[in-house]
Amino acid sequence: MRNPIIEKLLAKSRCTDIPKLSAGDKGKELVEIREGEKERLQAFEGVVIARKRGAQPSFTVRKISFGQGVERIFPLDSKVIDKIDVLRSAKVRRAKLYYLRGLKGKAARLKEVEQQ
Repeated sequence: MRNPIIEKLLAKSRCTDIPKLSAGDKGKELVEIREGEKERLQAFEGVVIARKRGAQPSFTVRKISFGQGVERIFPLDSKVIDKIDVLRSAKVRRAKLYYLRGLKGKAARLKEVEQQ
């Protein structure tokens, strides 16, 4: 059972409909970006390479942007996440896909599976 103060803090998180994310899923996260006084939503689309569970769950997403690998860690309880969509799922045999960092092109592909 959690502390009531922690429950109040977690209730303030933006994204309430969090899908089941696991390593190998290709996801699209809409992130709130603040530029001065303006706010906008920006999509970050990539492969989930790690999932951290526990009191402060988070997941790491990796994408290739202009030939450069970019990774971003998203806390699940973050206020900046507006929406999370799972686009594809892949069959993987590891919980952490850090080996994808060293692969390029076709070698970095994952075997796709049907979503339920």
